[in-house]
Amino acid sequence: MPQPFTTQDFAARMTRAADAAAAAGLAGLLVAPGPDLAYFTGYQPTAITERLTTLLLTPGREPVLVVPKLERPDAERATGAGAVRLSDWSDGEDPYAAVAPLLEDGRYGISDNAWAMHLLGLQGARPGTGYTSLTRSLPMLRAVKDADELTRLAAAGAAADAAYGEILKVRFAGRTEQEVAADLAALLLEFGHSQVDFTVVGSGPNGADPHHEADDRVIQPGDTVVLDFGGLKDGYGSDTTRTVHVGDDVPDEVRRVHDVVRQAQQTAFEAVRPGIACQEVDRVARAVITEAGYGEYFIHRVGHGIGLTTHEPPYMVEGEEQPLVPGMCFSIEPGIYLPGRFGVRIEDIVTVTGDGGRRFNSTPHELAVVH
Repeated sequence: MPQPFTTQDFAARMTRAADAAAAAGLAGLLVAPGPDLAYFTGYQPTAITERLTTLLLTPGREPVLVVPKLERPDAERATGAGAVRLSDWSDGEDPYAAVAPLLEDGRYGISDNAWAMHLLGLQGARPGTGYTSLTRSLPMLRAVKDADELTRLAAAGAAADAAYGEILKVRFAGRTEQEVAADLAALLLEFGHSQVDFTVVGSGPNGADPHHEADDRVIQPGDTVVLDFGGLKDGYGSDTTRTVHVGDDVPDEVRRVHDVVRQAQQTAFEAVRPGIACQEVDRVARAVITEAGYGEYFIHRVGHGIGLTTHEPPYMVEGEEQPLVPGMCFSIEPGIYLPGRFGVRIEDIVTVTGDGGRRFNSTPHELAVVH
Protein backbone atom coordinates (compact mmCIF):
# COMPACT_ATOMS: atom_id res chain seq x y z
CA MET A 1 0.00 0.00 0.00
CA PRO A 2 1.58 3.36 -0.99
CA GLN A 3 2.09 6.06 1.62
CA PRO A 4 -0.60 8.78 1.58
CA PHE A 5 0.30 12.16 0.13
CA THR A 6 1.09 14.76 2.80
CA THR A 7 0.08 18.37 3.34
CA GLN A 8 3.58 19.30 2.19
CA ASP A 9 3.10 17.34 -1.04
CA PHE A 10 -0.08 19.29 -1.82
CA ALA A 11 1.52 22.60 -0.84
CA ALA A 12 4.41 21.97 -3.24
CA ARG A 13 1.99 21.17 -6.06
CA MET A 14 0.08 24.39 -5.47
CA THR A 15 3.29 26.42 -5.45
CA ARG A 16 4.47 24.86 -8.71
CA ALA A 17 1.12 25.55 -10.31
CA ALA A 18 1.09 29.19 -9.23
CA ASP A 19 4.62 29.62 -10.58
CA ALA A 20 3.59 27.98 -13.86
CA ALA A 21 0.63 30.36 -14.10
CA ALA A 22 2.94 33.34 -13.68
CA ALA A 23 5.32 31.99 -16.33
CA ALA A 24 2.38 31.62 -18.70
CA GLY A 25 1.32 35.22 -18.15
CA LEU A 26 -1.79 34.32 -16.18
CA ALA A 27 -3.13 36.19 -13.17
CA GLY A 28 -3.78 32.86 -11.49
CA LEU A 29 -5.69 29.59 -11.61
CA LEU A 30 -9.22 28.63 -10.60
CA VAL A 31 -9.51 24.94 -9.81
CA ALA A 32 -12.90 23.25 -9.85
CA PRO A 33 -14.01 20.05 -8.08
CA GLY A 34 -12.77 16.96 -9.86
CA PRO A 35 -9.31 15.59 -10.59
CA ASP A 36 -7.60 19.00 -10.50
CA LEU A 37 -8.91 19.84 -7.03
CA ALA A 38 -8.06 16.35 -5.77
CA TYR A 39 -4.54 16.72 -7.17
CA PHE A 40 -3.88 20.03 -5.41
CA THR A 41 -5.65 19.51 -2.09
CA GLY A 42 -6.80 15.91 -1.73
CA TYR A 43 -10.32 17.28 -1.35
CA GLN A 44 -13.16 15.64 -3.24
CA PRO A 45 -16.63 16.99 -2.41
CA THR A 46 -19.13 14.28 -1.57
CA ALA A 47 -21.15 15.39 -4.58
CA ILE A 48 -20.31 17.90 -7.29
CA THR A 49 -23.35 20.18 -7.29
CA GLU A 50 -24.45 23.61 -8.43
CA ARG A 51 -22.89 25.15 -5.31
CA LEU A 52 -19.65 26.95 -6.19
CA THR A 53 -16.43 25.39 -4.91
CA THR A 54 -13.13 26.70 -6.22
CA LEU A 55 -9.45 26.80 -5.31
CA LEU A 56 -7.73 30.06 -6.22
CA LEU A 57 -3.99 29.84 -6.89
CA THR A 58 -2.34 33.23 -7.36
CA PRO A 59 1.42 33.76 -7.79
CA GLY A 60 2.97 35.03 -4.56
CA ARG A 61 -0.23 34.74 -2.52
CA GLU A 62 -1.68 32.19 -0.12
CA PRO A 63 -3.96 29.65 -1.82
CA VAL A 64 -7.65 30.12 -1.01
CA LEU A 65 -10.26 27.37 -1.12
CA VAL A 66 -13.80 28.75 -1.35
CA VAL A 67 -16.51 26.27 -0.33
CA PRO A 68 -20.20 26.27 0.58
CA LYS A 69 -20.56 26.70 4.35
CA LEU A 70 -22.40 23.40 4.75
CA GLU A 71 -19.45 21.55 3.14
CA ARG A 72 -16.69 23.33 5.08
CA PRO A 73 -16.27 20.53 7.65
CA ASP A 74 -15.55 18.05 4.83
CA ALA A 75 -13.05 20.43 3.24
CA GLU A 76 -11.30 20.96 6.58
CA ARG A 77 -10.64 17.22 6.81
CA ALA A 78 -8.78 17.11 3.48
CA THR A 79 -5.03 16.59 3.78
CA GLY A 80 -4.26 19.67 1.74
CA ALA A 81 -6.51 21.93 3.83
CA GLY A 82 -3.58 22.78 6.05
CA ALA A 83 -1.88 24.49 3.11
CA VAL A 84 -4.79 26.78 2.13
CA ARG A 85 -6.95 29.50 3.62
CA LEU A 86 -10.55 28.34 3.74
CA SER A 87 -13.33 30.77 2.91
CA ASP A 88 -17.02 29.93 2.83
CA TRP A 89 -20.36 31.28 1.68
CA SER A 90 -23.92 30.40 2.75
CA ASP A 91 -27.04 29.51 0.81
CA GLY A 92 -28.89 32.74 0.06
CA GLU A 93 -25.65 34.65 -0.50
CA ASP A 94 -24.08 35.37 -3.87
CA PRO A 95 -21.13 32.95 -4.16
CA TYR A 96 -19.55 35.02 -6.93
CA ALA A 97 -19.50 38.06 -4.68
CA ALA A 98 -17.51 35.93 -2.22
CA VAL A 99 -14.89 35.13 -4.86
CA ALA A 100 -14.74 38.44 -6.75
CA PRO A 101 -12.68 40.32 -4.10
CA LEU A 102 -10.04 37.60 -4.32
CA LEU A 103 -9.58 38.17 -8.06
CA GLU A 104 -7.56 40.78 -9.88
CA ASP A 105 -8.24 41.98 -13.38
CA GLY A 106 -6.51 39.67 -15.83
CA ARG A 107 -6.69 36.28 -17.46
CA TYR A 108 -7.07 33.12 -15.36
CA GLY A 109 -6.65 29.47 -16.17
CA ILE A 110 -9.71 27.46 -15.15
CA SER A 111 -10.34 23.73 -14.88
CA ASP A 112 -11.76 22.23 -18.06
CA ASN A 113 -14.65 20.70 -16.13
CA ALA A 114 -15.73 23.94 -14.41
CA TRP A 115 -19.43 24.61 -14.84
CA ALA A 116 -20.24 27.25 -17.45
CA MET A 117 -22.64 28.98 -15.05
CA HIS A 118 -19.81 29.44 -12.53
CA LEU A 119 -17.45 30.87 -15.13
CA LEU A 120 -20.15 33.25 -16.37
CA GLY A 121 -21.01 34.19 -12.79
CA LEU A 122 -17.39 35.08 -12.06
CA GLN A 123 -17.14 37.13 -15.24
CA GLY A 124 -20.27 39.01 -14.22
CA ALA A 125 -18.98 39.67 -10.71
CA ARG A 126 -15.52 40.72 -11.94
CA PRO A 127 -15.83 41.97 -15.54
CA GLY A 128 -12.10 42.66 -15.80
CA THR A 129 -11.30 38.95 -15.71
CA GLY A 130 -11.00 36.52 -18.59
CA TYR A 131 -10.58 32.74 -18.61
CA THR A 132 -8.81 30.04 -20.56
CA SER A 133 -8.95 26.28 -20.06
CA LEU A 134 -6.11 24.62 -18.18
CA THR A 135 -5.61 22.09 -20.97
CA ARG A 136 -5.02 24.95 -23.40
CA SER A 137 -2.97 27.18 -21.12
CA LEU A 138 -1.10 24.73 -18.87
CA PRO A 139 -1.39 21.25 -20.39
CA MET A 140 1.54 19.97 -18.33
CA LEU A 141 -0.02 20.92 -14.99
CA ARG A 142 -0.60 17.28 -13.92
CA ALA A 143 1.28 15.57 -16.74
CA VAL A 144 4.68 15.00 -15.10
CA LYS A 145 4.35 12.46 -12.33
CA ASP A 146 6.59 12.29 -9.27
CA ALA A 147 8.05 9.08 -7.89
CA ASP A 148 5.04 8.34 -5.65
CA GLU A 149 2.63 8.83 -8.55
CA LEU A 150 4.71 6.58 -10.79
CA THR A 151 4.63 3.88 -8.11
CA ARG A 152 0.83 4.06 -8.03
CA LEU A 153 0.53 3.92 -11.82
CA ALA A 154 2.90 0.95 -11.97
CA ALA A 155 0.82 -0.87 -9.35
CA ALA A 156 -2.39 -0.12 -11.23
CA GLY A 157 -0.84 -1.48 -14.41
CA ALA A 158 0.31 -4.64 -12.66
CA ALA A 159 -3.19 -5.17 -11.25
CA ALA A 160 -4.73 -4.81 -14.72
CA ASP A 161 -2.16 -7.29 -16.04
CA ALA A 162 -3.16 -9.76 -13.34
CA ALA A 163 -6.80 -9.38 -14.37
CA TYR A 164 -5.88 -10.10 -17.99
CA GLY A 165 -3.98 -13.21 -16.98
CA GLU A 166 -7.09 -14.54 -15.25
CA ILE A 167 -9.59 -13.59 -17.94
CA LEU A 168 -7.73 -15.81 -20.39
CA LYS A 169 -8.83 -18.77 -18.27
CA VAL A 170 -12.57 -18.11 -18.49
CA ARG A 171 -14.93 -19.44 -21.11
CA PHE A 172 -15.65 -17.06 -24.00
CA ALA A 173 -17.55 -19.15 -26.58
CA GLY A 174 -21.27 -19.32 -25.91
CA ARG A 175 -21.28 -16.46 -23.38
CA THR A 176 -22.31 -12.86 -23.94
CA GLU A 177 -19.94 -9.92 -24.09
CA GLN A 178 -21.64 -8.55 -20.99
CA GLU A 179 -20.84 -11.72 -19.05
CA VAL A 180 -17.14 -11.55 -19.95
CA ALA A 181 -17.11 -7.82 -19.17
CA ALA A 182 -18.58 -8.57 -15.72
CA ASP A 183 -15.79 -11.11 -15.17
CA LEU A 184 -13.21 -8.47 -16.10
CA ALA A 185 -14.73 -5.90 -13.76
CA ALA A 186 -14.76 -8.40 -10.89
CA LEU A 187 -11.12 -9.27 -11.53
CA LEU A 188 -10.04 -5.62 -11.52
CA LEU A 189 -11.69 -5.22 -8.12
CA GLU A 190 -10.20 -8.49 -6.88
CA PHE A 191 -6.72 -7.25 -7.75
CA GLY A 192 -7.09 -4.00 -5.86
CA HIS A 193 -8.95 -1.52 -8.03
CA SER A 194 -11.40 0.69 -6.14
CA GLN A 195 -13.17 1.78 -9.30
CA VAL A 196 -13.78 0.19 -12.71
CA ASP A 197 -14.05 2.80 -15.45
CA PHE A 198 -14.62 0.59 -18.50
CA THR A 199 -14.57 -3.01 -19.71
CA VAL A 200 -14.76 -3.05 -23.49
CA VAL A 201 -15.44 -6.54 -24.87
CA GLY A 202 -15.80 -6.24 -28.64
CA SER A 203 -16.33 -9.61 -30.29
CA GLY A 204 -16.39 -10.30 -34.02
CA PRO A 205 -17.83 -7.30 -35.90
CA ASN A 206 -18.26 -5.40 -32.63
CA GLY A 207 -14.47 -5.30 -32.33
CA ALA A 208 -14.41 -2.85 -35.23
CA ASP A 209 -16.01 -0.25 -32.92
CA PRO A 210 -13.12 1.08 -30.77
CA HIS A 211 -15.40 2.13 -27.88
CA HIS A 212 -17.95 -0.63 -28.19
CA GLU A 213 -20.01 -1.12 -25.04
CA ALA A 214 -20.35 -4.78 -24.21
CA ASP A 215 -23.81 -5.99 -25.15
CA ASP A 216 -25.79 -9.21 -25.32
CA ARG A 217 -24.03 -10.57 -28.40
CA VAL A 218 -23.07 -14.21 -27.82
CA ILE A 219 -19.38 -14.76 -28.51
CA GLN A 220 -18.83 -17.42 -31.17
CA PRO A 221 -15.95 -19.80 -31.93
CA GLY A 222 -13.82 -18.07 -34.55
CA ASP A 223 -14.43 -14.55 -33.16
CA THR A 224 -11.61 -12.11 -32.63
CA VAL A 225 -12.26 -10.20 -29.39
CA VAL A 226 -10.87 -6.82 -28.30
CA LEU A 227 -10.51 -6.49 -24.51
CA ASP A 228 -9.94 -2.93 -23.26
CA PHE A 229 -10.30 -2.34 -19.53
CA GLY A 230 -9.16 -0.13 -16.71
CA GLY A 231 -10.02 1.93 -13.66
CA LEU A 232 -8.47 3.40 -10.53
CA LYS A 233 -6.25 1.77 -7.93
CA ASP A 234 -5.02 3.87 -5.00
CA GLY A 235 -6.34 6.89 -6.88
CA TYR A 236 -4.41 6.31 -10.13
CA GLY A 237 -5.44 4.82 -13.42
CA SER A 238 -4.93 1.65 -15.39
CA ASP A 239 -5.83 1.15 -19.05
CA THR A 240 -4.72 -1.78 -21.18
CA THR A 241 -5.94 -3.54 -24.31
CA ARG A 242 -5.21 -6.99 -25.68
CA THR A 243 -6.86 -8.84 -28.55
CA VAL A 244 -7.67 -12.55 -28.31
CA HIS A 245 -9.10 -15.17 -30.67
CA VAL A 246 -11.74 -17.74 -29.76
CA GLY A 247 -10.48 -21.14 -30.89
CA ASP A 248 -7.22 -22.53 -32.22
CA ASP A 249 -7.99 -22.00 -35.91
CA VAL A 250 -6.87 -18.39 -36.39
CA PRO A 251 -7.45 -16.99 -39.91
CA ASP A 252 -4.37 -15.75 -41.75
CA GLU A 253 -5.80 -12.23 -42.08
CA VAL A 254 -6.41 -11.97 -38.35
CA ARG A 255 -2.80 -12.98 -37.70
CA ARG A 256 -1.57 -10.52 -40.34
CA VAL A 257 -3.56 -7.59 -38.94
CA HIS A 258 -2.53 -8.44 -35.39
CA ASP A 259 1.13 -8.57 -36.42
CA VAL A 260 0.85 -5.13 -38.05
CA VAL A 261 -0.70 -3.62 -34.92
CA ARG A 262 1.90 -5.29 -32.71
CA GLN A 263 4.70 -3.88 -34.86
CA ALA A 264 3.12 -0.41 -34.80
CA GLN A 265 2.82 -0.51 -31.01
CA GLN A 266 6.43 -1.64 -30.59
CA THR A 267 7.75 0.94 -33.04
CA ALA A 268 5.90 3.74 -31.24
CA PHE A 269 7.24 2.56 -27.89
CA GLU A 270 10.79 2.52 -29.22
CA ALA A 271 10.35 6.11 -30.42
CA VAL A 272 9.60 7.38 -26.89
CA ARG A 273 12.35 9.56 -25.49
CA PRO A 274 12.60 13.02 -23.93
CA GLY A 275 12.36 15.90 -26.37
CA ILE A 276 10.33 14.37 -29.18
CA ALA A 277 6.89 15.83 -29.83
CA CYS A 278 3.79 13.96 -28.67
CA GLN A 279 2.60 13.83 -32.27
CA GLU A 280 5.69 11.86 -33.28
CA VAL A 281 4.50 8.86 -31.24
CA ASP A 282 1.29 8.89 -33.27
CA ARG A 283 3.13 9.38 -36.55
CA VAL A 284 5.50 6.43 -36.24
CA ALA A 285 2.69 4.02 -35.30
CA ARG A 286 0.50 5.35 -38.10
CA ALA A 287 3.32 4.99 -40.62
CA VAL A 288 3.64 1.27 -39.89
CA ILE A 289 -0.10 0.69 -40.31
CA THR A 290 -0.33 2.84 -43.43
CA GLU A 291 2.62 1.11 -45.07
CA ALA A 292 0.89 -2.23 -44.47
CA GLY A 293 -2.17 -0.95 -46.34
CA TYR A 294 -4.50 -0.43 -43.38
CA GLY A 295 -4.10 3.32 -42.82
CA GLU A 296 -7.77 4.17 -43.38
CA TYR A 297 -8.75 1.67 -40.68
CA PHE A 298 -6.69 3.30 -37.91
CA ILE A 299 -9.31 5.83 -36.89
CA HIS A 300 -8.18 7.34 -33.58
CA ARG A 301 -5.16 8.98 -31.95
CA VAL A 302 -2.50 6.61 -30.72
CA GLY A 303 -2.66 7.60 -27.08
CA HIS A 304 -3.72 9.76 -24.16
CA GLY A 305 -2.28 10.75 -20.81
CA ILE A 306 -3.22 8.96 -17.62
CA GLY A 307 -3.01 9.73 -13.92
CA LEU A 308 -5.82 10.61 -11.52
CA THR A 309 -8.12 9.91 -14.46
CA THR A 310 -7.81 7.29 -17.17
CA HIS A 311 -7.90 9.95 -19.92
CA GLU A 312 -6.11 13.30 -19.50
CA PRO A 313 -3.47 15.46 -21.20
CA PRO A 314 -1.10 15.05 -22.92
CA TYR A 315 -2.53 13.44 -26.06
CA MET A 316 -0.44 11.53 -28.59
CA VAL A 317 -2.09 12.96 -31.67
CA GLU A 318 -1.18 14.82 -34.86
CA GLY A 319 -0.81 18.52 -34.14
CA GLU A 320 0.33 18.11 -30.52
CA GLU A 321 3.85 19.57 -30.47
CA GLN A 322 4.39 19.36 -26.70
CA PRO A 323 7.77 17.64 -26.16
CA LEU A 324 7.91 14.47 -24.08
CA VAL A 325 9.33 15.01 -20.59
CA PRO A 326 10.55 12.39 -18.10
CA GLY A 327 7.66 11.45 -15.82
CA MET A 328 4.95 11.90 -18.42
CA CYS A 329 2.65 8.86 -18.62
CA PHE A 330 0.41 7.92 -21.52
CA SER A 331 -1.06 5.07 -23.52
CA ILE A 332 0.23 3.70 -26.81
CA GLU A 333 -2.71 1.93 -28.43
CA PRO A 334 -2.72 1.61 -32.21
CA GLY A 335 -5.56 -0.35 -33.77
CA ILE A 336 -7.01 -1.57 -37.03
CA TYR A 337 -10.80 -1.80 -37.41
CA LEU A 338 -12.34 -3.60 -40.38
CA PRO A 339 -16.04 -2.65 -40.45
CA GLY A 340 -18.44 -5.56 -40.14
CA ARG A 341 -15.62 -8.03 -39.59
CA PHE A 342 -13.24 -7.57 -36.64
CA GLY A 343 -10.84 -5.22 -34.91
CA VAL A 344 -7.42 -5.43 -33.29
CA ARG A 345 -5.91 -3.10 -30.68
CA ILE A 346 -2.88 -3.45 -28.41
CA GLU A 347 -2.34 -0.95 -25.59
CA ASP A 348 0.22 -0.35 -22.88
CA ILE A 349 0.71 2.53 -20.47
CA VAL A 350 4.19 4.01 -20.85
CA THR A 351 6.20 6.54 -18.86
CA VAL A 352 9.02 8.65 -20.25
CA THR A 353 12.40 8.00 -18.62
CA GLY A 354 15.67 9.89 -18.86
CA ASP A 355 16.64 8.16 -22.08
CA GLY A 356 13.56 6.36 -23.42
CA GLY A 357 10.38 4.80 -22.12
CA ARG A 358 9.19 2.20 -19.64
CA ARG A 359 6.01 0.14 -19.86
CA PHE A 360 3.63 -0.29 -16.95
CA ASN A 361 2.07 -3.32 -18.65
CA SER A 362 4.01 -6.53 -19.20
CA THR A 363 1.50 -9.09 -20.49
CA PRO A 364 2.43 -10.70 -23.84
CA HIS A 365 1.50 -8.88 -27.02
CA GLU A 366 1.04 -12.12 -28.95
CA LEU A 367 -2.46 -13.04 -30.08
CA ALA A 368 -3.80 -15.19 -27.25
CA VAL A 369 -6.19 -18.06 -27.94
CA VAL A 370 -9.20 -18.55 -25.66
CA HIS A 371 -12.06 -21.04 -25.80
